[in-house]
Amino acid sequence: MCLGASALLASVAGAAQEAVSRPSTATRPAAATYRIGPGDSLQVFVWKEPELTREVTVRVDGKISIALLGDVQAAGSTPGELADELARQLKRFIGNPLVTVGVVQPRSTRFFVLGQVTRPGEFPLSGPTTVVQALALAGGFKDYAKTDEIVILRQEAGGSTFIPVNYKRLESGKDASQNIQLKAGDTVLVP
Repeated sequence: MCLGASALLASVAGAAQEAVSRPSTATRPAAATYRIGPGDSLQVFVWKEPELTREVTVRVDGKISIALLGDVQAAGSTPGELADELARQLKRFIGNPLVTVGVVQPRSTRFFVLGQVTRPGEFPLSGPTTVVQALALAGGFKDYAKTDEIVILRQEAGGSTFIPVNYKRLESGKDASQNIQLKAGDTVLVP
């Protein structure tokens, strides 16, 4: 790896690590836009109903189990939408229930970096993250990484999509479009 790439990744790594470790609302998903996904840990609070107030985990099938209601679809909803749906269903048992849903751990929002990087693995997608920031969080490239052949593997409704990334063009300042913003579930593959 050339010196320019090392300096760029070190600079981005410092900023990315600071953003990940800084306790702020930026590390929590925005309740109005965040879509609940499998693996997320939620706090369901039903006012004046302590036996219904609890922390639940969204199962792989996207559902949560709630006393009196059984299984309820949670994945795909915002916390506010889920709270409204739980309140609507609880009206059969409780007069005018007030329900709040909060995201305790957003485990469904993560990405992966694999291959010729220093620290391959799973990383939280706690805010907007580009491929350069992802590579910085993964510790940068190993000596024999093919930085002009990076691929982002993205799962979409129609199947898998491969998005090529040429880090050499990005590093040289020739093509900023190579710094693609990641989505939840993306895998960055560095050959």
